[in-house]
Amino acid sequence: MKITTSNVYVGPNVYANFPVIRHQINLGELENWPSAKLGEKFINGLLEAVPSLHSHGCSYGVEGGLVRRLREDEGTWMGHIWEHVALELQDLAGSKVTFGKTRGTGEHGCYNVVYEYKQRDVGLAAGELAMKLLMHLLPEPVKQQVPFDYEDDFDFSDELQSFVRAAQRKEFGPSTGSLVKAAEERDIPWLRLNKYSLVQFGHGKYQQRIQATVTSETRHIAVEISCDKEDTHNLLSDLGLPVPIQHMIYSERQAVRAARRIGYPVVVKPLNANHGRGVSINLTSDEQVQTAFAEAQKFGTSRAVLVESYLTGFDHRMLVVNNELVAVAKRVPGHVVGDGKHTISELVDIVNEDPRRGIGHEKVLTRLELDNQAQRLLEEAELSPESVLEEGRVFYLRSTANLSTGGTAIDVTDIVHPDNRDMAVRAIKAIGLDVGGVDFLTDDISKSYKEIGGGICECNAAPGFRMHVAPSEGQSRDVAGKVMDMLFPAGSQAKIPIAAITGTNGKTTTSRMLASIMKAANFTTGMTSTDGVYIDGHLTVKGDMTGPTSAQIVLRDPNVDFAIMETARGGIVKRGLGYNWCDVGACLNISADHLGQRGVNTLEDLAQIKRVVVEVAKDCAVLNADDPLVLQMADYCQAKRFCYITTDSGHGLVREHIRSGGMAVVLEKGINGDMITIYDKGAHIPLLWTHLIPATIEGKAMHNVQNAMFAAGMAYAFDTSLDDIRQGLRTFNTSFFQAPGRLNVFDEHPFKVVLDYAHNPAAIQTITDLAMRLEIKGKRRIVMAMPGDRRDEDVIEAAKIAAQGFDEFICKADDDRRGRGPDEIPTLLATQLKAEGIPEQAIQIIPDEQTAIETGLQMSKEGDLLIVLGDNISRCWKQIVHFNDVNKTETSQSSTPSQDFPEKLFEPKEHKYELTAGQKMVSDERGVRIVMEHDEEAD
Repeated sequence: MKITTSNVYVGPNVYANFPVIRHQINLGELENWPSAKLGEKFINGLLEAVPSLHSHGCSYGVEGGLVRRLREDEGTWMGHIWEHVALELQDLAGSKVTFGKTRGTGEHGCYNVVYEYKQRDVGLAAGELAMKLLMHLLPEPVKQQVPFDYEDDFDFSDELQSFVRAAQRKEFGPSTGSLVKAAEERDIPWLRLNKYSLVQFGHGKYQQRIQATVTSETRHIAVEISCDKEDTHNLLSDLGLPVPIQHMIYSERQAVRAARRIGYPVVVKPLNANHGRGVSINLTSDEQVQTAFAEAQKFGTSRAVLVESYLTGFDHRMLVVNNELVAVAKRVPGHVVGDGKHTISELVDIVNEDPRRGIGHEKVLTRLELDNQAQRLLEEAELSPESVLEEGRVFYLRSTANLSTGGTAIDVTDIVHPDNRDMAVRAIKAIGLDVGGVDFLTDDISKSYKEIGGGICECNAAPGFRMHVAPSEGQSRDVAGKVMDMLFPAGSQAKIPIAAITGTNGKTTTSRMLASIMKAANFTTGMTSTDGVYIDGHLTVKGDMTGPTSAQIVLRDPNVDFAIMETARGGIVKRGLGYNWCDVGACLNISADHLGQRGVNTLEDLAQIKRVVVEVAKDCAVLNADDPLVLQMADYCQAKRFCYITTDSGHGLVREHIRSGGMAVVLEKGINGDMITIYDKGAHIPLLWTHLIPATIEGKAMHNVQNAMFAAGMAYAFDTSLDDIRQGLRTFNTSFFQAPGRLNVFDEHPFKVVLDYAHNPAAIQTITDLAMRLEIKGKRRIVMAMPGDRRDEDVIEAAKIAAQGFDEFICKADDDRRGRGPDEIPTLLATQLKAEGIPEQAIQIIPDEQTAIETGLQMSKEGDLLIVLGDNISRCWKQIVHFNDVNKTETSQSSTPSQDFPEKLFEPKEHKYELTAGQKMVSDERGVRIVMEHDEEAD
């Protein structure tokens, strides 16, 4: 059984609209060993190791369904069993996950195993442990046929406990988890910002953050006060609130003197620690105080230790949120109750059988342990783990009531006396905390402390929520909801509008057009694209940023109030989306590109991947009605409405959609040219003549006309005003700095040059169509290439298309050959061009991009058109701008250089360099060529 590939999807993907892990596996010899053939010993061993698998319904949808599948007829195969065990192990660690599916890939013995996860490392570790368990349960004859690193000392029980403990360190704790749950219930988006408990709620400019239960509204000075127990004590004492007598000391001698001065019994605790660590209570002798002093210094971060009077009564945690007492829990230390039959050790085991008890924070209660502290208390009571307690006798295994050490909590919120309620609110308000916990000792919380006594022993920043969310007894309290309501009051915003754009061609230009419109509407946009991440039009991260990481950069930026996500195939295939939903999602087109890579072999496969973007659109799906594969996506969308884009004003389906009140953007012929028109709810809204949009080159660049229609349709779906849409489209052009590599036109030579990053047949078709529409007096010439990782048939198709629109051809290669030979791509292009009837003298093979472009520029004469399909876009544009044409007049030669690139390029010198495996040649912005290590999988 071999894992061939793995993917961890961080967001919606082709398998589910939430995070999943996919392992592609080859069962090898195990394909011949389904569960029924492996036998009852294997099945029983599995169910004994993980008894909770009995509850899995599997395809039957009822409890026991999986067990039935394991035993029926042939049984089920190992990939499917692995999926279920990986899910159940996560569940045992506290991650409630249920989704999984295993499907064959079409190859013998090969399967895609997909299962849900909450935390990446936990999900992967669950899969690893599940695999180990299944392999060790195999019958010996089968083990001999299946290669695996079998461990002779494999102990699943120990492995499971280690896994659960490790998972607890990775997963959200109960407090953070309850806040995330409360956010989800209120439809507030969230992002985990680190491996621990730092979480962002809301997006962009509306975001709030929490770490555990400290919020972005919690004042630092308040936390500092609460962490310093002396400062807290003095502050509360000065306000007349009930607190014990307290002294701060620095040595054992001072501790003993302070205890005698206060009067026994006393409490000794660190100046700054939490979770009850280092606290010793009810001390009655000098020796006990000396021992407790050492213990307190061990857990505190300061030399100082506090000695205070011992308050009697039950321990109550009073939780205050936003100056309101929202929950009170009576805490009882971990204990056992004697029955006159069982030993203390046996009673601990009986208590731990409670299904609510788990390891750490895995469940609502923590398991009891007979550790050093319990042993000390037993010795003081002259007992041992083997002692039998008389019936009804309660023995406390802890001196403090923390849940993390096995304590229990009883909700008493509804019976708190008003004086005690006011006292808790005053204490937290005095410290300045927005969320705080008061530890209050009293015999009866329903009676006023003014009458029966009691006192505050501690106030806590970042109080735990577990005892209130899941008390051992009593009503659960929605304390996390109170925090969410504080951070996001009624009527406030948590989300920013999200527009998502996918398709084969035109994504970046459409994204930029939409950003221009939204800027006109006074939004601060965050945009991902193949060029980088742009915040309010400024490039902040350079590179191909169309995956989930870049999406989260935008959603985390505190300046952004409108997100535009260009989403490419690669990111979806490898890691899924970086956002769980979008308001408006658009698919521009589907055409051949990257086929034959990562299991995407057909246009239908490609459409299924890109469909994910519109599947998660909540409000509106914007679809190309002229593309059948895009049109079919409507059947899978859950959006409230659809907007169809068509350049065919006679489109039958769109006509019916409009007549039924639907939304559409249609290109209509008029006496003055082509008019982009919006239809919505029966209204006919002429928007803009295409020749007034600079990016369309007077309406001749039809692909940019369509891109403008998509941008207009998406903006209109966001209720953007028509004036802002018009203004955004009119002010957007395809200059190098606004849209590098997207139809950049240079007219300062006697001939026209167009630079574009067309890299697939469909894109080359649009460039060819434009070249044929432009009124050119001279020749049409193209410097062309195709990326080396495209299929031969795609390269051939590109050559066929280009042959229809140009007179002369210079065939080059990209700097990064992507596994091809030095001149393999240009030779393949040239061969096909000849087959299309292009004369041999009209074709040149020049593999080096710089030399090829230089040749094209030198060949061009007045009135010619030169199309350059560039790879290193920045270098190509500089080369075009600074081309020194020998036909220029003396005046033009001495004119001011282009403002695009005022600096002159130095004359490059040729250097021979033999590339080795794992290296590639790149160029920086100055044209300097650099050898770099190359990683095909780099994002």
